[in-house]
Amino acid sequence: MKNSVFFDLDGTLTDPKIGIARSIQYALEMLDLEAPALDDLNWCIGPPLLQSLEILVGEKRAAQALIYYRERFADVGWHENTPYAGISVTLSNLFDAGLPLYVATSKPLIYAQKIIEHFGMDQFFRRVFGSELDGTRTDKAELLQYALQEINSDAGSIMIGDREHDVFGALSNHMRMIGVSYGFGSLEELTDAGAVEIVSQHEELLPLLL
Repeated sequence: MKNSVFFDLDGTLTDPKIGIARSIQYALEMLDLEAPALDDLNWCIGPPLLQSLEILVGEKRAAQALIYYRERFADVGWHENTPYAGISVTLSNLFDAGLPLYVATSKPLIYAQKIIEHFGMDQFFRRVFGSELDGTRTDKAELLQYALQEINSDAGSIMIGDREHDVFGALSNHMRMIGVSYGFGSLEELTDAGAVEIVSQHEELLPLLL
């Protein structure tokens, strides 16, 4: 049986910057706070959102900020999103080779599924794994542990992602980790977290996986 391959969503399959950053700006404005510029919110893309909001507005106001964020994101933010150029070709090649492909994202499952379906990538993935709206499985290690149990995967599964959270989650579950530096995590972030294999464009995944 071929090894299962898990892809992160934000920063790995799609560029979600506009939708996430504008929804964060909206949340802060609703709290009468000055919102940072779009480019100053790149660090919020990838980690569990509530943690980022706690840094931005403080723990006491983070839950309300999340409500405002989702108010906009559920309406327009989720489709202010762009698949990386050529990603469907890469996925198609992996799919045609018979690799079992999955999505593993800290984003709530309800949004992740909509995004994957909206861009026609659902044809390549056997299942999408995401967090729950109540915060369950926002931690990547917990999410991957759950996913591996759900698919009854043996040793040898692979995680592909752009942030340190993907690396930590993969290594804690004894998975092979391949970092992608074209997303929102720097090469330094990935290597410091323990990633050894890193690609600068998704096409470079093909010789590593096939």
